[in-house]
Amino acid sequence: MGGSLKLKSWMRSQQGKYVHFDNLKGDFFGGITAGIVALPLALAFGEQSGLGAAAGLYGAILIGFFASLLCSTQQQISGPTAPMTAVSVVVISQVIQSFDGNLEKALPSILFVFFMAGLLQILLGVIGFGKYMKYIPYPVISGFMTGIGVIIILTQLFPLLGYVAENDPVMIQKNRVLAESKLMGQIFQELKSAETLTKEDLALIEDKVRKAKQITEQEIILEAKYISKAQVKSTWGVIKHLDRGLANVNYIEFLFVSLTVLVIYGFRRLVNFLPDKWSVFKALKQIASSLPNTLVALVVVTFIAILSGAKLNTISTVPQGFPEFQSGIFTDFSFPAIRPHLLAIFSLAMLGSIDSLLTSVIVDNMTQKRHNPSQELISQGVGNSMSALFGGIPGSSATIRTLLNMKTGGETRISGLVASLLLLMIVLFLAPLASKIPYSVLSGVLITVGIGIMDYKGLKAVKKMPIGDVFVMFVVMLLTVFWDLVIAVGAGLIISALIFMKKMGEISSEKSNVQRLDEMGNTLPWDDETGLSSEVMHHVHVKRLEGPIFFGYTNDLKLLYSQIPNDAQYVIIRMDRVPYIDQSGLYALEDILADLKRRKKTVLLIGLKEQPRYMLERLELIPNAVPRDRVFKTFDQSLEWLNLNIDR
Repeated sequence: MGGSLKLKSWMRSQQGKYVHFDNLKGDFFGGITAGIVALPLALAFGEQSGLGAAAGLYGAILIGFFASLLCSTQQQISGPTAPMTAVSVVVISQVIQSFDGNLEKALPSILFVFFMAGLLQILLGVIGFGKYMKYIPYPVISGFMTGIGVIIILTQLFPLLGYVAENDPVMIQKNRVLAESKLMGQIFQELKSAETLTKEDLALIEDKVRKAKQITEQEIILEAKYISKAQVKSTWGVIKHLDRGLANVNYIEFLFVSLTVLVIYGFRRLVNFLPDKWSVFKALKQIASSLPNTLVALVVVTFIAILSGAKLNTISTVPQGFPEFQSGIFTDFSFPAIRPHLLAIFSLAMLGSIDSLLTSVIVDNMTQKRHNPSQELISQGVGNSMSALFGGIPGSSATIRTLLNMKTGGETRISGLVASLLLLMIVLFLAPLASKIPYSVLSGVLITVGIGIMDYKGLKAVKKMPIGDVFVMFVVMLLTVFWDLVIAVGAGLIISALIFMKKMGEISSEKSNVQRLDEMGNTLPWDDETGLSSEVMHHVHVKRLEGPIFFGYTNDLKLLYSQIPNDAQYVIIRMDRVPYIDQSGLYALEDILADLKRRKKTVLLIGLKEQPRYMLERLELIPNAVPRDRVFKTFDQSLEWLNLNIDR
């Protein structure tokens, strides 16, 4: 009942707010830019998933449209993302195996999993689950994102080498016996053991034996090719068969993948070397600064491939026209086939929710606004369910595309709708051209995505962070790469909670003591703030922090920070009662101090205890954000400094 009332209240509050045209020009150009950036990524993620490039485009169109229409973070751009695609690859591969390698038969069940994941996201939004996402610690997120980056890079090693496992005679021969056994098993799977055999049983056995003898060499080879292809889908498979890839390098494919990566990273730098004395070079620089590097690489390298006549593996054909409604989701799916993958529904829903809400938090920090987590989950869930209904892969809010949209003028949901409609126009009118894109180009795009998605901030801080946070980050990263993404996050949360509880228990023990009443001080803490002069009070704002600053407190900390008035010239942050600060809290405090410095506020830190001071100095917030001469042990010392400086 409570969730229903919240949903109705939200719907009433949103009436008349879905679309407005106050920033039409900025939204249009922001949406066009985001849509152009989304094109190569959508094609790449679709191809990587195993459902084909079209599935990536359909996901970008439908998730982008419905998530933008209903979202709370109006600047967000949604569509297929690296983490969601990584989970989708596993789901698709496993369901296809349940249907003996037949993608056409497996497709309704695959899409049903995606559809249910979207519905679960909607349910999570209705019950207000989004507010609990803030309890995910930074090391868990850091390890997870780095692990996703490693997965993408590893799974693109064979496309980089130009190695195709299903065309490798050694792999095919190696899997020939396994393929024959699998085909035999499919024929005899209906037989049941019994003490006595009837004439009908004997006849059925004879029929099965006859069918087994009729298995052709071509059928065995085709099954062996499918097994070979499936064996190199996972990170373990890539590592296990890396010797085959190195022994069968296709240097033409390698050249075009490398060229794509080179263009993405080097195009803008190359253009910047051009002299400014010719107007044509100036114009080229202006154009280059507004074009996404991935789009430039997609067009340039594809054009080179077509002109050179190089024989490259191309992406799957992108059908021209509006995506078809997949009614088979409700009529042809097999519940026994998806029963082992029910956990995947939960995995996709949770991952999509985390990914989207992280983007919303980033946007909040930039716009000084607060998103509605429940509304965000509902919008993403609707987008994912609609994507599944039309054959698209699932996705979430995409951070890079969202920030690019904001940078180019996008402020409202219109920008996301424009991006989605642009991709729809490409499907309707330019699908034949998209089908000519070499897979090596998309592989190059994915490699740069994998490199870019890793959390270098967390990796660089390894030497400065507590051993517990470092341990959590690497455990999550390794489990993500080599086991399961959801298990990785779950294990990270459990370990983080245990470390946190141990630390809080130690601090509580240290603070517990027994004293005689006559030994207590005459004044209580914080009472030392009395007696401030009116001039000091006019310029100074005091912010008192109490208790540990940890991953569950960062949102509240930022909310407290937002209460600091604009006319405060001096901000005193009292940390007398902060016994502990973790990595998430440290980064939140770093953002606050950086923004106060940008707003030209003078910050004073009071009463730092041993652990918080150690952490602030290790990350060099002291002295970079707050000079040492503005860090005081007592409030009285800060008053002396203020009286001297304000009087001046």
